[in-house]
Amino acid sequence: MHLLNLTLQAPTAISAAAVGSFSGTKGQEILCVRGGTRLEILKLNAATGQLDTICTTEAFGVVRNVAGFRLAGMTKDYILLSSDSGRMSIIEFVVSPTPHFESLYQEVFGKSGSRRVVPGQFLAVDPKGRSCMFGAVEKSKLVYVLNRNSEGKLFPSSPLEAHKNHTLVTHLIAVDQGYDNPLYAALEIDYSDADEDPTGEAFVNTQKYLTFYELDLGLNHVVRKWSEPTDGRANLLVQVPGGQNAQSEKFDGPSGVLVCCEDHIIWKHMDAEAHRIPIPRRRNPLVQRGESSRGNIIVAAVMHKIRGAFFFLLQNEDGDLFKVTIEHEGEEVRSLKIKYFDTVPVSVSLCILKSGYLFAASDFSDQKLYQFQNLGDDDDEPEWSSTQYPQNGNDDGPLPYAFFNPRPLQNLLLVDTLSSLDPVTDATVVNLLGQSSDTPQIYAACGKGPRSSFRTLRHGLDVSPLVASPLPGVPTAVWTLKLSEEDEYDSYIVLSFPNGTLVLSIGQTIEEVNDTGFLSSGPTLAVQQLGDAGLLQVHPYGLRHIRAADRVDEWQCPPGTTIVAATTNKRQVVIALSTAELVYFELDPEGSLSEYQDKKSLPGNATALSIAEVPEGRRRTSFLAVGCDNQTVHVISLEPESTLTTLSLQALTAPPSAICLAEIFDTSIDKNRPTMFLNIGLVNGVLLRTVVDPVDGSLSDTRLRFLGAKPPKLVRATIHGRHASDPAAHLRHARVRLDPQRSDVPGGPHRHLGNTLRIFTIPKLGEKLKQDTLPLTYTPRKFISNPYFNVFYMIESDHRTYGPASVKRILGEKEAAGDRIDKTVLDLPPNEFGRIRAPAGKWASLIRVLDPLSNESLSVLELDENEAAFSMSICYFERMGGEPTLVVGTAVEATLMPRGCKEGWLRVYAIKDQGRALEFMHKTKTDDIPMCIAGFQGYMLAGIGRSLRLYEMGKKALLRKCENSSFPTCVATINVIGARIIVGDMQESTFYCVYRSIPTRQLLIFADDSQSRWLTCVTNVDYDTVACGDKFGNVFLNRLDTRVSENVDDDPTGAGILHERGFLMGAAHKTQLIAHYNVGSVVTSLTKVSLVAGGRDVIVYTTISGAVGALIPFVSMDDVEFMTTLEMHMRAQNVSLVGRDHLAYRGYYVPVLDVVDGDLCESFSSLPYPKQQGIAADLDRSVGDVLKKLEQMRTSSAF
Repeated sequence: MHLLNLTLQAPTAISAAAVGSFSGTKGQEILCVRGGTRLEILKLNAATGQLDTICTTEAFGVVRNVAGFRLAGMTKDYILLSSDSGRMSIIEFVVSPTPHFESLYQEVFGKSGSRRVVPGQFLAVDPKGRSCMFGAVEKSKLVYVLNRNSEGKLFPSSPLEAHKNHTLVTHLIAVDQGYDNPLYAALEIDYSDADEDPTGEAFVNTQKYLTFYELDLGLNHVVRKWSEPTDGRANLLVQVPGGQNAQSEKFDGPSGVLVCCEDHIIWKHMDAEAHRIPIPRRRNPLVQRGESSRGNIIVAAVMHKIRGAFFFLLQNEDGDLFKVTIEHEGEEVRSLKIKYFDTVPVSVSLCILKSGYLFAASDFSDQKLYQFQNLGDDDDEPEWSSTQYPQNGNDDGPLPYAFFNPRPLQNLLLVDTLSSLDPVTDATVVNLLGQSSDTPQIYAACGKGPRSSFRTLRHGLDVSPLVASPLPGVPTAVWTLKLSEEDEYDSYIVLSFPNGTLVLSIGQTIEEVNDTGFLSSGPTLAVQQLGDAGLLQVHPYGLRHIRAADRVDEWQCPPGTTIVAATTNKRQVVIALSTAELVYFELDPEGSLSEYQDKKSLPGNATALSIAEVPEGRRRTSFLAVGCDNQTVHVISLEPESTLTTLSLQALTAPPSAICLAEIFDTSIDKNRPTMFLNIGLVNGVLLRTVVDPVDGSLSDTRLRFLGAKPPKLVRATIHGRHASDPAAHLRHARVRLDPQRSDVPGGPHRHLGNTLRIFTIPKLGEKLKQDTLPLTYTPRKFISNPYFNVFYMIESDHRTYGPASVKRILGEKEAAGDRIDKTVLDLPPNEFGRIRAPAGKWASLIRVLDPLSNESLSVLELDENEAAFSMSICYFERMGGEPTLVVGTAVEATLMPRGCKEGWLRVYAIKDQGRALEFMHKTKTDDIPMCIAGFQGYMLAGIGRSLRLYEMGKKALLRKCENSSFPTCVATINVIGARIIVGDMQESTFYCVYRSIPTRQLLIFADDSQSRWLTCVTNVDYDTVACGDKFGNVFLNRLDTRVSENVDDDPTGAGILHERGFLMGAAHKTQLIAHYNVGSVVTSLTKVSLVAGGRDVIVYTTISGAVGALIPFVSMDDVEFMTTLEMHMRAQNVSLVGRDHLAYRGYYVPVLDVVDGDLCESFSSLPYPKQQGIAADLDRSVGDVLKKLEQMRTSSAF
């Protein structure tokens, strides 16, 4: 079996972010690393206040760290990367002709892979851009001097070593020294004594050191300049501004670093007195006597300079932001101050833009963009200063706790949200819309804690409605219209009805107008703003040219004929008569429409016409496209010397329903100028796109795609000043039908649905999937669908969280004891401020019933105190008459390390009210956590610890019938296909089992995998084949030999299985690995489904980083050979921005087997044209044929 891997949705999780002027303009951009493997540039749109994606590129390697730097005298920032390639990568973001990344320099300094002793885990850049340091977790540090060569280009020096044996590094930053020698600070732990002490006493006494390394630019040498013990719980360093200002000769700051420790922050510099302040914390109304207080640590920080001053924003584990300021005089620190600022989602990175925005790259779920309303200088929040404590807080004991009350946003304003699926904990792909949709929907459980959500993903573009207005009837078409060529905005909305035309005026409100000169007694076929200030209406019986000074020129159809189709631009009009003739008009210098003397006869009646917009600097467009009912499309010349001459013809498989000629900028065809495309929509739902030669009008490179059962309708739209085509066809997947429209109105496109006119915008044009979100209470663990009704059942649970029953009990006990309770924190919305952390072993969990179509929660069942749900399944018991029954596996006081619980339960619920209600029946106690459940032939299979058990329904409990306890670690998944059971062990891959009831009930293992796998999900491909995903990002397929499968099925008692000799310390038979591929992130779900109407089944997977991908089986060996050869050529091009070997990357833990990387092959379109020609020649194809084949491979089975 050969498979093609394609990414349907790029990863949305951000693992690192940096701010800089990477494009070289005055504005700033944000560089994000998505999913650890993808680089993306975000830029603030000043007009909308939102972040737009400028460029996104797959790195084909794991990016470990990223930073921006600028050499002195340069106007743009460069990107410095460390990755698993073992190289230092310097990348430039280039804007023209199209935005893309270029790799400037790659220096090998270590082995590939994210190793402990290979530098790259830490990356620090000198604030003046003179040098950088790469640090490893253990021992190794390398320093590069960044300068220019003789040509003025960026050129890094050879690395300088700053290694120290037996040393662990927990953080590393650059110290701001101005233009003095570059200085770097590191938090280090020397474990040499602990390594040699067998008693463990040295381990307890091991200290953490704050160490400074200096790069002497004169001697070109790195020295360990200063080291001093610091707090053992220090976890983060923050750079403090320093050095003299070149203009005022004042010091920008005191330099040094902020050492973020548990519960306090220290300012520290060499040979200077330190200052220490506490980290404020929330009051915990649920804390009980004897409980130790949880430490408060900083997880993210950002420093910003403003008007000669600077401040820090530090974020703790709860998402609270604290503003830290330093009062200094020159290089001497007077005090260190801290105060509460606001609360935002917990972030992996915080970025402040000079334009006054804060970007929070959330650790989980959606990323947020905030605008600063004020800097918190004049609010009433308490402030703590180091001068309030003896010796500036440097005494030996801990500082007193500082408490604050969180509140809604006051200093920040949320202005934009970037949707993120991170992390996807479970997903399924199914079409619940029936005939309303041609493609299935992706239903995903996303997020963590109170910011979790259930998301419905549909292929198409999301729309944001602006205006909705009722209409007197159901219109057949809608247009928007300008009154003159100089108008910036449209003034009219014209609606055509079967028996009339309605004109609406666009202003503060939308109102009907009657004095426009349009004929309102009949339908309209087309409207157009002609020339400088003329308006044109095409109706079935003629044309009305409305000119200035209330002058109206009319052209009437010949007697006995009507107009059946029309197309217009600002200077040309073409109409098709019912007699299969074309009439051509052109605007003359006096502003009148002149009819061409001859009519053009057609071989059939015209069904659609289209001409392109008039190119800039020309009087007319050259081509007319005509679709006829004899299943042909004609390209006809409009040039004066060959007017109405047929230039080319294309035969179709069905009559055309819509045609659109448009010049679209397609970099895969021409990177410098737009290409003329002829888009054809057929009545059978197929969309064709053909390239029109700009010289002779010939047609070439035809590509097609099946969109759905209904005919697509095509329009031209202007997007970012450039023409695009067929948004109607693509928006169909978003369940929005657009009728003929003009999209020039700034408010956005128009559509009518029934008798309502709606104006909407398309906020995210680059996204393929439309998202509908339903907020959840806790982290979703698993969900399943009702087999008969459109209802989902979901289990949610969170560790170290108080459930409602626990909160009520604790508050009751405190009130009974007369304790004072501050409930401020409890009243805040958990999705913004989180929940109060509980001790280990405390759980909050529930069962949710939800309707995925209406996107609403139907009912919620809270579980008992400290009881968490881990698994669920719908089973069909004989005692229940074969009716579906929901079984939920729970555990009380579960512990994660070591894995165990006080007691486990199997809860049984009867499904009532068409699946919308659950009725509790009984529960059965177990001795371990039920990690997975599955229905099986009227019984229930449960994976409880290391045992696989078979249960039958009883009156008061489930009855255990048999079990198999020979699984190595823990039963994590159970899949049933027919009479076969595939059991996934948590660490030892899959086991093939059968159930035999003669002579006794037995669960027998007859085959397993020869390789250990840490499984996360398993799905059946066929009776003998399973697809699996593991925690290391591998997707693989295992197949059982057909002979073995048949022999097992023919053994009714299992005697043959019992007497077979084991092989390789396992079962007698082994599965064969037939495909293997590393996707780069933990795989959380696998689904076998067909994604497009009429397409073949594919395997859709989701990852913890929010990515969605598909493994598509090849149909023929010709396709396998073509794609494999193309992949080989693309590997030779070294397209990885980080220098990672592609074959090693996709075979990270096991060599890649029979899977082609479609993302790598699709990067063929981004290569320079000479390289494309060379690769295409080796494939015996043209460049257009290669691009067409790549598009066909995707559209035939995916999107």
